[in-house]
Amino acid sequence: MDPQAEPVNYICGDYGIKNTLEHSNVIQCRECGYCILYKKCTRRIVQYEAR
Repeated sequence: MDPQAEPVNYICGDYGIKNTLEHSNVIQCRECGYCILYKKCTRRIVQYEAR
């Protein structure tokens, strides 16, 4: 596990506000308190090997 994990960007499911959360933060919008957050897509290329 990476000790210096970078924050992840999420989008609020209610108002569409951008949130940045770290590993120890509560999963909740900082502005409105809504508990449904969507993870923003990454632009990094991810490749998996299927067997």
